[in-house]
Amino acid sequence: MADTAREQLKGILLEKSVRTGEFTLASGKTSDLYIDCRVTTMDPRGALLVGEVGWAAVADYLQEKGLQVQAIGGMTLGADPVSLAVGMEAVRKAPERGLQVFTVRKEAKGHGRGKRIEGNFHEGDTIIVVDDVITTGGSTLKAIEAIEAEGGKIAFALVLVDREEGGRQAIEERGVPVLALFTRSDLLGS
Repeated sequence: MADTAREQLKGILLEKSVRTGEFTLASGKTSDLYIDCRVTTMDPRGALLVGEVGWAAVADYLQEKGLQVQAIGGMTLGADPVSLAVGMEAVRKAPERGLQVFTVRKEAKGHGRGKRIEGNFHEGDTIIVVDDVITTGGSTLKAIEAIEAEGGKIAFALVLVDREEGGRQAIEERGVPVLALFTRSDLLGS
């Protein structure tokens, strides 16, 4: 992975996604930091960089740990563009092993086949669970529960930004290692 790609992605995150001030988060907690990764992950240049930086980190981690995975996905909406970008880069760089992409709904669909997991997911797959930002880890843990309930095995969690507010610890206490592309400290130096 070229450091320039990581630095470019950091620049886009800082320009488009990171805000300081006083904010109420989804958890109800207040924070001096708000990160809306969707503004970066849905920017074409940002998405390309998420794919490049994300796949490089994933490929290194898979090799280091001797892991094989079949698919990547997480809770809609935040995980969707990250999963797709990394999945596309995986196919581009390693077409022989690639990654299938799926999404986890907040609740099962009320029509059709009534599925909670949509896309390219199969029972027995070894999975990379994804989130764009972790604070408490709650949405990542919900995605893990849904994936495991459908017969998926979690290899690890990939997150674009770890806010360093306990989410990583909560996920790792559940037995799932976390690979963060950036942390609050990386972005803000604090």
